[in-house]
Amino acid sequence: MDKERFDQQIRFILEIDKLKSVVRQSYLLDGTRRENSAEHSWHVALMGLLLAEYAEQPVDLLRTMKMLLIHDIIEIDAGDTYCYDEVGVTDQSTRENAASERLFGLLPEDQMEEFRELWVEFEEQSTPEAKFAATIDRLMPLLHNYHTEGRSWREHGIRVDQVSARNEVMKDGSLQLWKFAMSLIDDAVDKEYLD
Repeated sequence: MDKERFDQQIRFILEIDKLKSVVRQSYLLDGTRRENSAEHSWHVALMGLLLAEYAEQPVDLLRTMKMLLIHDIIEIDAGDTYCYDEVGVTDQSTRENAASERLFGLLPEDQMEEFRELWVEFEEQSTPEAKFAATIDRLMPLLHNYHTEGRSWREHGIRVDQVSARNEVMKDGSLQLWKFAMSLIDDAVDKEYLD
C-alpha cells in the first residue's frame, strides 16, 4: 500500500463529508426541510442508473454516474448557487473553479485529474454522458418543486418562463425526459404552483 496515496484519499473522503452541510433550495418531498447537496448527489446518481434507457444517445453509465456523484462536490467551498439567482451566478464560475482546484487537489494526481475532467465535462455538457447527467440534474429539482406544490418556486417568485428556460437543455440529454418535464411544468401552471 502506498501510504501517502491512501492518506490523500482518506483526507478527501473526510473533507467531502462537508457536502452534507450544504443546504439546497429544494425541499424534501415530505416538505419537512431542504435537502442537502450530498443527498441530491446520491439521488441523481440513482436516477441516472434508473433512467439511462431514456438517454438521447447511448451513454457510458459508469461515467455518467461518476459525473452525477462528483459535480456538486465543489459546493463545499463555492456554496450552492441557486440556479435562478442572477447575482450569484455572476461569480459562480470563479468560485467553482477555485473550489475544484482545492478539493480535487486533495486527491492523488491521477484521481485529481480524473475528477477534474469529469467535473469540466459535466459543466461543459460536451458529451452524451454530460448531457444526460445535466438532464437528470435538472429533472430532480423540478420533481421536488412539483411534488411540494411549487414551494421553492413560490418562495423565490420564480416564473414559468424561468423554469422552462432553465430546463430546456434537458432535450439534448433526453427528449423523452424533456417532454415529461414540460408536462410537469404545464401541470404546475394549471395547479397554480407556478405563475
